[in-house]
Amino acid sequence: MYVPVCTVLDEAIPPCRSLCLEARNGCEVLMNRFGFQWPENLECSRFPESGLCVGENRSSSDPHTVTTRRPSHGAAVGYSTRPTWTAEETVSFQCPPPYLVSVSWGYQLRIGKATIDNCGMPCSGEDVMFSGRGYTYVRYVVLIAAVACLVSTLFTVLTFLIDMHRFRYPERPIIFLSACYTVVAITYIVGYAAGQQIACKKDNQTTDTSDDMTEIVVGDPVEKEFVVVQGTKHEVCTILFILLYFFSMASSVWWVILTVTWFLSAGLKWGNEAIESNSHYFHLAAWAVPAIKTIAVLATSSVDGDGLTGVCWTGVSNAVAHRGFVLAPLCAYLAVGICFLLAGFVALCRIRTVMKHDGTRTDKLEKLMVRIGIFGVLYMVPAAVVISCHAYEHWFRDAWMLSWLGTACRNRDHPFRCPPPSFNGIEASLPNINVFMIKYLMTLIVGITSGFWIWSGKTIASWSNFYGRLCGRRNTRRVVV
Repeated sequence: MYVPVCTVLDEAIPPCRSLCLEARNGCEVLMNRFGFQWPENLECSRFPESGLCVGENRSSSDPHTVTTRRPSHGAAVGYSTRPTWTAEETVSFQCPPPYLVSVSWGYQLRIGKATIDNCGMPCSGEDVMFSGRGYTYVRYVVLIAAVACLVSTLFTVLTFLIDMHRFRYPERPIIFLSACYTVVAITYIVGYAAGQQIACKKDNQTTDTSDDMTEIVVGDPVEKEFVVVQGTKHEVCTILFILLYFFSMASSVWWVILTVTWFLSAGLKWGNEAIESNSHYFHLAAWAVPAIKTIAVLATSSVDGDGLTGVCWTGVSNAVAHRGFVLAPLCAYLAVGICFLLAGFVALCRIRTVMKHDGTRTDKLEKLMVRIGIFGVLYMVPAAVVISCHAYEHWFRDAWMLSWLGTACRNRDHPFRCPPPSFNGIEASLPNINVFMIKYLMTLIVGITSGFWIWSGKTIASWSNFYGRLCGRRNTRRVVV
């Protein structure tokens, strides 16, 4: 009665008598307890029993019935009390006018099987999923972790460069893994420095298309908001994505290669020279597989901006891309790496048993086993947590989109149909920003701990020798002068 359904008809659509009776049965007793009577203008006999009215979908065969759903006490925060369509055949999700973009941008959002064309996800403003202190806190945490990762990986790579003969197979893949995380850390630092200038764009032109319920014409006063980048038309975002995605996946492949070389050394008793003779195959796999996947993402235009960190990734707005290009590869790499790591560890345990039986000292072997075990845990646990966070993001993405549209419906005065609080089994909910913070933190911690293998007295000796060589050269030059 007081907030009628938006319609193009001359008169508002009244509520059905059944809906009025249901409301009266649930409210009148409580009203009478506090001395209030049921209002005369809400007398249920005044409302039609069927036809064009708002009520429960009692007869799905009646084409004139408009169905609505009133939010329950557990409805997501941010939903308007305005009626919303819930039947699948009548739902037509609409983009909030501030986030409509030109057709040439080719943007599209997906909620379950439904799509919203020419629409972008928000980067900032009152409708965003993340804002305020939580957003700022996550950005600072990512920056600190990225700087720590950069320092750790750079130290590992520089240690390798000053003493290359020390790091032979099966240990050398750790160096390439650290080098990959160096680029990943730099990418996150660039994303923080750029703010939202790379991951987000604003359509300053008048929207030239609309759906059947919202029409934006020239002169419309709707102020556009920044939306996350979609596709490959923004060159800087695409370059940032290539660096982040390629080297992230390459680091995972190098982790698998590291476990393979350990297995060849411990399980099959291959020597350093034998393993190194096949290093070209390792490099082919480590660089070709991520390159093919990167090309596939670019070919399908599945690049997305990440408004939370300022970098560009894939699958932020597309669940299919997230599942195919992120979740599935990470799960496969971790599973294969664990299998080879366990196989190599079992082989070392057998060798240790034989050596003890023969009376041979096993101190060095036990030390190696402990280091392998610690390094494996330092990689596998953060990697498993990252996969869990991606799975959480993938599973609840549609629910978050429903919540965002509901929040935009409440906050915006522009007319567009509010989404239902549930749709095809999807219940609107808000994301937990702590999960995203953990995801970024665990991603970079893998790079920080990748230098665990060089944390030993040999590293101190390598740098001491390097410093001695530098000083020796300087002294020699002084004598010549």
